[in-house]
Amino acid sequence: MLTTVKAGAYTVRGVSVGGVYTSLHVPELDCLFDAGIVLRTLVGATNVLVSHGHADHIGALPAIFGVRGLLGQPKPRLFLPEQIRKPVETSFEHLSHIQRYQLEADWVGVKPGDEYQLRRDLWVRVFRTHHTVPSVGYQLFRRVQKLREEYVGMPGREIAERRSAGQELFHTVEHLELAYATDTLIRVLDTCPSLCTTRVLILECSFIDERKSLEASRAGCHIHLDEILERADQFQNEHLVLMHFSQIASPEEVRHTLTRRCPKQLLDRVVIFAPDTGPWPG
Repeated sequence: MLTTVKAGAYTVRGVSVGGVYTSLHVPELDCLFDAGIVLRTLVGATNVLVSHGHADHIGALPAIFGVRGLLGQPKPRLFLPEQIRKPVETSFEHLSHIQRYQLEADWVGVKPGDEYQLRRDLWVRVFRTHHTVPSVGYQLFRRVQKLREEYVGMPGREIAERRSAGQELFHTVEHLELAYATDTLIRVLDTCPSLCTTRVLILECSFIDERKSLEASRAGCHIHLDEILERADQFQNEHLVLMHFSQIASPEEVRHTLTRRCPKQLLDRVVIFAPDTGPWPG
C-alpha cells in the first residue's frame, strides 16, 4: 500500500516500515530516499539517495534500475556512503552479467560534509548519522542571492551601476528545504543542529511506547518517541515527518499514540507517515 502525505510544498510518497523496507519519493525535488522496495511510481527519480547498506534500505536497488531500463529512462545519480560504493557497484556488475542487461548509474560515493548540485537551484549536503554501519543523511537546500542590508532601498539604477563597477552588493543565503535522517541515534540533532531549522524534516521514529524500551532502541541505533518528546521544543521545522515505525505497532496504534502523547505545539507540525487505514503493507 502506497502512502502519500503532504508536508508544506512537498509531497512524500512511498513505503516505510522499520526493518522491512523504506523508499520515499519527493517528486518536487526529483529525489528518491532509500530503495528498500520497488514500486513503479517511485522509480522515475533522477537522484537516488541511499542512507546505508542494510537490506531494508538498499535491497530493491537492482529491481529499481531494471524497471528504469525497461521504461527507457536514463541512468540516475546514485548517492551512497563512500564505504559501500565499491561493494554495491561490484554487485551490480555481477547482476548485470547474470541477467545480460547492464544496470547503470552515475555512482557517487559520499561522506559527511560533501555538497552536490542536483539542479540549477538545488543542492544537497551530506551529514553524518549514527547507526551500526556506515550511514549518512541528506539535507537539500537552495542558494539565493540577497541584497546586503545596507543597500536595501537603493534605487535599481544605482544598484545596476554599482554592480557594473564590480561592487559586491549581494550575499548568498541558504534556504534549508528538506532533510532526511533515518536509522540513527537521536544525537544526530546535536551533530547536525540545522536539521531542526530545515523547513521539512523527515525523521525516523522506530518505536513509540513501552513495547520497546529506550535502552533497546538505542542499542539498535534507532530513535524512540520518548526521545523526540524530550526535545519537543528543539524542533523549529514547519513540518516534522515521522516515519520508519516498527511493525510492533499497527498504523492505527501509531496514529493514536502520537496524537495522545505529543504536545499540541509539536503535534500541529507532525506529519505521520503511515497508512490511513489497514495494516502495514506487505
